[in-house]
Amino acid sequence: MCSALTVRARLKPEKATVLVIGGGPGGSYAATVLVREGFDVILLEASKFPRFNFSPQPRIYHVGEGMLPSMRQYLKFIDLDAEFNSHGFMHKPGACFKLNQGLRMTYTDFSSLGPDTTTWNVIRSEADEMMLHHASRQGVEVFEETKVVSILFEDGNSTSRPTAATWQNKTGQSGTIRFDWLVDASGRAGIMSTKYLKNRHLREGLRNIAVWGYWRNVKINQAGTKRSNAPWFEALSDETGWVWVIPLHDGTTSIGVVMHQNVSNKKKVEYPGGRPSLTEHYLDQLKLAPGVLELTGDKGTLVEGSVKSSSDYSYYSSQYAGDHYRLVGDAAAFVDPFFSSGVHMAMTSALSAAASICASAKGQVTETRAQKWHDAKVGICHTRFLIVVLTAYKQMQNQRQAILSDVDADNFDRVFAMFRPVIQGFADNSPELTDKKFDDLIDYCINMFERTKEEDHVSTAKKVQPDLLSIHGPITSQKELDEAAGPDDLDAKRVLTRINALRILRNDVSPAGFSAEEMEGMVVNLRRGELGLVETE
Repeated sequence: MCSALTVRARLKPEKATVLVIGGGPGGSYAATVLVREGFDVILLEASKFPRFNFSPQPRIYHVGEGMLPSMRQYLKFIDLDAEFNSHGFMHKPGACFKLNQGLRMTYTDFSSLGPDTTTWNVIRSEADEMMLHHASRQGVEVFEETKVVSILFEDGNSTSRPTAATWQNKTGQSGTIRFDWLVDASGRAGIMSTKYLKNRHLREGLRNIAVWGYWRNVKINQAGTKRSNAPWFEALSDETGWVWVIPLHDGTTSIGVVMHQNVSNKKKVEYPGGRPSLTEHYLDQLKLAPGVLELTGDKGTLVEGSVKSSSDYSYYSSQYAGDHYRLVGDAAAFVDPFFSSGVHMAMTSALSAAASICASAKGQVTETRAQKWHDAKVGICHTRFLIVVLTAYKQMQNQRQAILSDVDADNFDRVFAMFRPVIQGFADNSPELTDKKFDDLIDYCINMFERTKEEDHVSTAKKVQPDLLSIHGPITSQKELDEAAGPDDLDAKRVLTRINALRILRNDVSPAGFSAEEMEGMVVNLRRGELGLVETE
């Protein structure tokens, strides 16, 4: 376990250049980056870390245990990757998907994205505590068990600049802390978005509920191969949801079921013999996942008292930044548990918040332009993963269509523009979001989950230019892919098309994407001590 927090210079928080609300991955990361850039940072966290759900057998307070390849690169940026690597977390080489019971499994090999891109399955209570303690060691003043009660604004209303926050801690002490900048990383509670801005929008199509528990003696997926320990994601056979299986380093396996709230309620009503307990409902759904039943086998046992439930509603905000404040992580937006994007988006938005605050504070750009940059960065990252999730759901749920009103048209168009040469050709530059435009992109991105064999990648590499096999290569038209693969090599064509589809996420593989992806006419200078925004040429 981590040692006690080391930085506690003041008995009570009263003034900071930057106030960060929340000590989860987004808050800890933003605070760490900003303090390393020379800012005076105070972080207020309502809980005591590590955050557990207390039961006869304490378990993890939060799901989201599977990390994406970007995790290692984000941690390297703040010099925390070595500590994570030596902690003993379960190595995650990739992920296995079975999105349709009538199709064979798809495997995504994280190592194919480049060096040092494999990642971990983590116990969130341990991982989050490590990040918060690292922030403290870097110089952030961390106050645990201290809840922000309210935000005070310059002109007395939420449309103006926030200048102070009232707080109360576990001992009953209370006070007011003044600040120049605010980073709201308060999680799904989202104090700025829900209490003051009132700009959170729920997605009805992804109004899901997750039920999960922890098991012992579950078989290791792909044991004995280089894919060993890869998480398993499987569609339910009745096309109403999906299941995750994530092995953890303490010997347990996290197994969870996700489905729409309405479907879950209907199944409970129709349960034989009356309304089931949460555990009965959970076990009943696992019967619809034959791949999961194979992994649990005869020896798998559910840890007593470990079944939990969470309303994993998908939502976004109409703005993620304002006058001297930034929203990050779940306080800003949440897509869905599928594809494990939560921690990635927390760190992406945290680095975006830090870079835009640095740019404004240093006078590199106006505060208004810095706000627009953060808005665009968070919105586009969120939209990219939304497209991935909707693509998977379309396969898992029998061509179920998303509702266009659930999609932010502006951000969608910027993502869609990357793929215009592939889908509609160069001539279509219309910014209007249409059903056809939406469906075309979702249909094309189904190639992300197309099954390809390792030997097909090897043979294709001998025939085509290296940039066609790199996720970092340019988006390529379907005609060019067909010509490169040749008229009769369907396997090579499948490999190239899948890689081309995966390029929708190329700027989310590591923080380097901040320097490569222009938004609002600017990119990020990632050099430590010089973090900020610079104009693109």
